[in-house]
Amino acid sequence: MSHIRSPQLPGPTPEPDADRTPDDTTPQEPTSAKASPDTAVTATSGEAGPESTSGPEPRTEPDPETASTPEPASTPEPEAVAESETMAEPEPAPKPEAAEPKAEPLPKAAAEPHQESEPEPPSDPDAAQSPDPSSAPAPAPAAPPTGRRAAHPRAARYVTWAVTGLAVALVLFALLVPNDVTKIEFGRFLRLPAEGILVGGLLLVLPSRARRVAVVLVGVLLGLLTTVKMLDMGSYWTLDRPFDLVLDWILLDNARTFVQDSLGGTAALAVTVGVIVLTLVLPVLMTLAVARISRLMTRNRQTASRTLLVLGTAWITCSTLTLEVSDVPVASHSAATLVENRIESVSDGLKDGEAFRKQSAVDAFADVPPDQLLTGLRGKDVLLTFIESYGRSAIDDPRMGEPLSQTLAQKTQELKDAGYASQSGWLRSPITGAGSWLGHSTFLSGLWIKNQSRYANLVASDRLTLTEAFRRTGAWRTVGVVPGTQKAWPEGEYFGLDHIYDSDQLGYQGPKFSWSTMPDQYTLKAFEELEHGKKDREPMMAEIILTSSHNPWAPIPSTIPDDQVGDGSVYHSLQKAEGKNPTEVWKDPLAVRDEYRKSIQYSVSSLVDFVAKHGSRDTVLVFLGDHQPNKTVTGDNPSHDVPISIVAKDPEVLKKVADWGWTDGLQPADNTPVWRMDKFRDRFMTAFGPQQPGGTS
Repeated sequence: MSHIRSPQLPGPTPEPDADRTPDDTTPQEPTSAKASPDTAVTATSGEAGPESTSGPEPRTEPDPETASTPEPASTPEPEAVAESETMAEPEPAPKPEAAEPKAEPLPKAAAEPHQESEPEPPSDPDAAQSPDPSSAPAPAPAAPPTGRRAAHPRAARYVTWAVTGLAVALVLFALLVPNDVTKIEFGRFLRLPAEGILVGGLLLVLPSRARRVAVVLVGVLLGLLTTVKMLDMGSYWTLDRPFDLVLDWILLDNARTFVQDSLGGTAALAVTVGVIVLTLVLPVLMTLAVARISRLMTRNRQTASRTLLVLGTAWITCSTLTLEVSDVPVASHSAATLVENRIESVSDGLKDGEAFRKQSAVDAFADVPPDQLLTGLRGKDVLLTFIESYGRSAIDDPRMGEPLSQTLAQKTQELKDAGYASQSGWLRSPITGAGSWLGHSTFLSGLWIKNQSRYANLVASDRLTLTEAFRRTGAWRTVGVVPGTQKAWPEGEYFGLDHIYDSDQLGYQGPKFSWSTMPDQYTLKAFEELEHGKKDREPMMAEIILTSSHNPWAPIPSTIPDDQVGDGSVYHSLQKAEGKNPTEVWKDPLAVRDEYRKSIQYSVSSLVDFVAKHGSRDTVLVFLGDHQPNKTVTGDNPSHDVPISIVAKDPEVLKKVADWGWTDGLQPADNTPVWRMDKFRDRFMTAFGPQQPGGTS
């Protein structure tokens, strides 16, 4: 039976007997019907033997000399004695008896033999009041872990380390990963991020409440930073530039449409949901990671402070000495630089609109009388044709250039045999990878349309486009053949087109070829039947946009005899027999390049075959690429150059551009001059119109 000293009893506290064991002590025989204060507390704590179930608790003497003498009284269970003795404190000196409240009988379960019972808090109200600080018991140790953590302590420890390591890795990933997927390499993750060191120091010095707010703020910012980097990765891969946070959101819908056309509606839905979930989850994961690191640092404040001091010193040293790993500076502040660049980009984007409006207002041909526009082409059928993704890489890359060069040489000879001559050069597009309408509008307007804001401002202006110049003269019927347009296109009116043939008006009844709504051969055949082949028609200017070479370049239609094309239904069986699955093609970059090259060969062949068969002495063909393909084809750091060719039977047409320095044939030479695409409109209108605004041809 344990002897708990009442905190209200005076007297010195004897030293405990260190040599005594639980088995050496046996409680004394009760000597009084009244319970002492000590035994009253014990009785209520549930540590009495079986005899305590009836009557008051007997009083025991705290004489240490007789405490070890066995008495004939009944002995409590050894387990209870051992437990009580180990928990007992030294007894105070004897004092006069005091009246105590009658002890309550123990519960029945406590009186059962051979059953241990957990100690309960004292029920004596006097014992719970204002204990003497000098005699207060030591605080109880923390409860040991229970459940799986107790059953598998080593595994639990490993899991804790793993989660902490994952949190650190997640934060470092957000700070160090580059925003261009082509620059991701192991050395970039060995850098010291200045932002992480500074934020770690801030979390150490902040008070508790402010630290909690800072953790959430830092976590959300890291999540947003990672999202921006992922958007940049996609934008760099397709457009070779970072994502414009003000102007590029419209491209996300185009990307979804592209995935749907290429891989199907289910894949598009899965990708869309995945992107949304990832965007929402990233800030949460980053916040949890920062919170875990913050707790670890505050629990080990001294170690964390020393670690941050060492890392800060190392960062300053590496920055001063410009140390590098894999040509990348060890001392990193890339996250801060990215944020700074984004802020400047947003600011520049907002200012760009006003600057562009001022630039577009300056037009040397705006006031030229209609009867003096394009006088050198009067009576000609002018076909301005864009070949999707026809870029310089298709010619310069050895793997693609050799077979394509053979095709271009063959088609050049076929044109010569039909009486045509051709010259080719290079234009520099404002875009690469995607955004064809920006390239088209740059070519036609004579302005550098590099983003969606400029495009919106352009179509809302009265800027003279090349197509509008043809219509303004009254000498041509202007039409647009745009098979890739699958919904309303109100901008078509701005470009000066009398009639627009979109995907619905071309009468195609065959299958889509990935993104492309119809094969180029069918598009040109429909144009011949709907417009070009009509008898007794007036001269026409046609803007034609061919789409068979659009990403993902699989499946590609095959060239068939014109009399078999019909309404396009024949392509159902051809696609099943010959078409390739784009999902399989895109598993191998080399296969992607081969299919891209084949698509360019198909588009160029379809166009040249059409002109050779249906053209005349009055036909003038201008065809060019709108932009380079994406980096899967071009590789890193591609140029923005695209080939352009002029084809005509009338030798006077090419004489007017003889001073351009272009190359004879359909393939421009490497040393052929490169013009910015926005310069073509003025050069073309000057060559085929008045030499000066208001002058003569």
